[in-house]
Order: sequence, then C-alpha cells, then structure tokens
Amino acid sequence: MTTETTRPEPPDLAQPGPVRPEIAEIACEQALLLGAGSAVMLQLAMKGVGLGVAEHSTTLSRPIDRLRTTLTYVYVMAIGTEEEKRAIARLVNRAHVPVRSEGRYSAFDPELQLWVAATLIYTGDFLYEKIFGPLSPEDREEYYRFGQVFGTALQVKPDMWPATRAEFDRYCEESLLRLEPDPAVQGYAKQLLSTDGAPLATRLSIPLQSLMTRGNLDPRTREVLALPWSRREQRLYDLFWKVFPPLYRMVPRRLRHLHAHLVIADMRRRMRRGKRVI
Repeated sequence: MTTETTRPEPPDLAQPGPVRPEIAEIACEQALLLGAGSAVMLQLAMKGVGLGVAEHSTTLSRPIDRLRTTLTYVYVMAIGTEEEKRAIARLVNRAHVPVRSEGRYSAFDPELQLWVAATLIYTGDFLYEKIFGPLSPEDREEYYRFGQVFGTALQVKPDMWPATRAEFDRYCEESLLRLEPDPAVQGYAKQLLSTDGAPLATRLSIPLQSLMTRGNLDPRTREVLALPWSRREQRLYDLFWKVFPPLYRMVPRRLRHLHAHLVIADMRRRMRRGKRVI
C-alpha cells in the first residue's frame, strides 16, 4: 500500500488517445445502473477498499444522496467540462481525507483507486454488451481509454493502467483471484442489500437491484462476500436478460440518457447556489 497523503496532486484528465463522444456517452445509458451494485460489490471485495467503505461510508444512513454523489462523479467525468471534472475531483479528494487507517487502507492509495475505477469499466461494458450486443474490438479499446479518467481524475497515474484492453482484462482476472473475505465487509455488503430501515423509494427497488447485483458477479466474488445465490434466482436473472434488452432498445436514446443530463444539471445548480455537491 502506498503512503497516505492529504495533499493529492492535480488530476491528469488527458485521455491516452482520442475518444469519440458516443463512446463516452455509453456511461450515460440509464440501464447501466443495473450494474451499479455489482461494481460496488467488486470494490468491496478488495479488502482495502471494503474496509475503508465499511468503516467510513454514509451510504446506509443516506442511500439516495450517496447515489446522487456517485452518479455526479461518473457523469461529470463522462460528459462534464474540464473545469467541472477538476472541481468534482477536488471535492472527492476532500471527502476522502478522513478515509484512512494506518497500515490497513487509504482512500489516496492509487492501487486501490485503480481497482475502483477498473470496476466501473468492467461492469459498464459488461452491462452495455448484454443490452446492445458485443462492442467491436476498436470500440472496446476506446471505451477502455475513456474509462481511465475515473481513476486518473484522482490519484491513479496514467502509466499505472494496463497498456491495452487485453492487458486490462488480464489485470481484472488476476485481481478477482486476489479478493479475500472479511467478516466486517461481508456484514456491510449484506446490509447494502437489505430492505431493513431503507427509505420507501429505495426499498421498492432493492429486490431487483439485489438480483442484478448478485447475478452480475462471478461465483467466487459472491463467495468472498458471502452473498447467497440460488438456482431459482439464476432462472429469474436469465429471464430478465431475455425480456429487458429488446424493450430497453425501443426507448429513444435521448430518454435513455436523460437522467445523466439531469444529474449534471443538478450539480451545476448546486455549484451556483453554494450547496453541497459531493
């Protein structure tokens, strides 16, 4: 683990090659929210990340607001201006200052941040391809280049990323083998998927999110996090992915991306009024 710091260097927002707007806008597809839970679980399963989140996150006490702040980061990095990206990165760094435990984890550890950013890319194109079919090798490579901003906007150095998409896939496979169980993290993961004490708006969506979250994960990660999975749930998961994609593809692209632009508009409104953004 790297040395902790409370004075992060300015972010490097430069992409390692040109990225077309339509590739960056993949992140704006509303259906990708079906992978949000599994991305979080992959992050938690990396012990340093999981302990930091379990011991510092306020998600359980303010789930809707935490979802808003997470989506603000993702959508600003995808379609925000360069100035907005830097402003949001500074706010995230400020929020990360207390997230550290000597010899255990630090929110400024670039290796842990690399994994967190990698899970966003990993789950993003996994969900996109389940809905729209396989990306071309060129588009997958470009989507990978685009996604690196999720890490380089914070403390991940550009040269820390695997050079190609194929090497990134190997990095993910090797990282999945390094995941290890921890009782505190397992307990926190279970709470995230529980309806107990959840606001009504959240409680109604948790059953579907729980099914998608656990179903999107590989069996070993479910085992690391002690998440149950049954044959019945597998059948429901498979049925969902037969029915949902053709229906979703019928929705106009503008409507599928509307929520991302609403989140950006909310961020800009909060900035103007001096309200909390992150």
